[in-house]
Amino acid sequence: MRSIFLSHEQVFDKPLPLFKTVGTAAPAADLALLTTPDDGFLHEPGGGINYYLADGCVDRFGRNDACAVCAVRPALLLEEGDEKLLDRLQEDGDVVTASYGSFPAGLLDASMRELAEREYRRGTLAKTEEVFHALGEPAPIYQLGGKRIVRLELSHGGAGGYVLLRDGTAVTEGDAVFLEFRPVRWLYDKSRGILVCCQALFGGMDRDRAAAYLNGDFYSDLSEKNVFGTSDESDYHIALHDELSLIRAYVEADIPVFLHGLSGDGKSDRVRQIDPQALDIELVNENPETINGRAVYNEAHDEIVDIKPVWLVKLERLCEDGNLHILFFDELTNATKQTQSVIFKIVLERFVNNRWALPKNARIVAAGNDRSESSAAHDLAEPLFGRFAHIYIRTTVENWMPWAVRSRINPFVMEFLANNDLYLRTPFTGMEGNADPRRWEMVSKALDSSGNDFSLLAPIVGRDAADAFIRFFAARQEISALGDYTDEELARLSISRKYQLAQQCLAVSGSMRQAGRALAARLGSEFLAWFDYILQRRESALAPHEE
Repeated sequence: MRSIFLSHEQVFDKPLPLFKTVGTAAPAADLALLTTPDDGFLHEPGGGINYYLADGCVDRFGRNDACAVCAVRPALLLEEGDEKLLDRLQEDGDVVTASYGSFPAGLLDASMRELAEREYRRGTLAKTEEVFHALGEPAPIYQLGGKRIVRLELSHGGAGGYVLLRDGTAVTEGDAVFLEFRPVRWLYDKSRGILVCCQALFGGMDRDRAAAYLNGDFYSDLSEKNVFGTSDESDYHIALHDELSLIRAYVEADIPVFLHGLSGDGKSDRVRQIDPQALDIELVNENPETINGRAVYNEAHDEIVDIKPVWLVKLERLCEDGNLHILFFDELTNATKQTQSVIFKIVLERFVNNRWALPKNARIVAAGNDRSESSAAHDLAEPLFGRFAHIYIRTTVENWMPWAVRSRINPFVMEFLANNDLYLRTPFTGMEGNADPRRWEMVSKALDSSGNDFSLLAPIVGRDAADAFIRFFAARQEISALGDYTDEELARLSISRKYQLAQQCLAVSGSMRQAGRALAARLGSEFLAWFDYILQRRESALAPHEE
């Protein structure tokens, strides 16, 4: 296995089949954002990241161009037998992904950051004998519980003096953060034996140094020893699971599963992927009687007769084929306490109303939204909570994209989110639409039915996300005119909108340099200074290529 840089031909002229499906852009890992010097708007929510090719580099919009600021999106060429090293191969439609190695690409979980920093300052954070090399100076690798982490101090800030990470965390210059080793996911071209990293992993290196690192210390940093595992001689193993494989494992073991997550995170969709015929009961619409069945007086025999609930009859018929089928209790946290107590009896005893047994091949999965998202949500009682294995769903662009490809989501939506992952979910305000994975599916349907009418976005995902969407695709084209603005119109623009317009001026600085600089000057002296500074940095970085 050896590192390679993909060529312009493999990405654009005769693109690898995987690029035709998922696009050419690479979202930036947290380590890439922290180690790639900012060119003025690289780290803004609507930005992207530039990464190297064999014959140059690709700009933030996926175009072949010479860029001053670059990250590294590794690609590996497999040799005979190397495919045996790959783990968690998944085929989703035309996309094949695999795990290989681990890398400190992501920020440590919020729940553990304070603990890690406190232990570090006390000198009690356990240090391993290993070091990590991609940070300039070798950095020690620490052990915090079951996590392996490195500590990085941000040496540069963005245009505003900070870097915005993928979960929305802002890191200012001089701040220290902990990054944790996580399995690295790769796009896998089986026919050519090529792995392409799903993310740009790191930056802060010129191309020659990046090539030397990829063919040297990168392999030890990516080593499989960074992933929990055991030898073939052991009588146990520790596998790497994604959310879907965890759910499937518990379903097969007949252990009830509870899925936690925000609205639109695809909890029910994951259940459907395991059992397309799953019986879905939305508990917010149910009460104890509809769950337990009704008692009816039979006047002819002067007796009370218990009638099975309709859902149980459906489940019994479903399970007649002998296959495993899921009984899915959705919105359990929104059910009343009385309904929750009925569900507890079913989960605990696998009997309904103490009379009717669940089919032996029925499996129980429940789901609920976080209390922070729903004022109607209730905490689960401790006995009920304790009957489940709990899986916390976290939808990211990386794990959403294969589903999007399989579901034929509109390509404009996929390309935008691949470059702007912070817009996958935006805060709910109650005043206008907000973005989440389900709402982007709604956007896809609206675009497909309207011939890609971008004016339909705002009522679904909100004005900010819609504006960012439109700006992104407008910036991908050569802009023939900057637009005419009166002084009054410019004065009414917000600071962020002025920076966006200044970025547009910068985007056309090749073909319309004078017009771009003139408009930047009309925005104000600070925007003109920013324009000249970025342009000077870009030209100085490109100078060696022009000789």
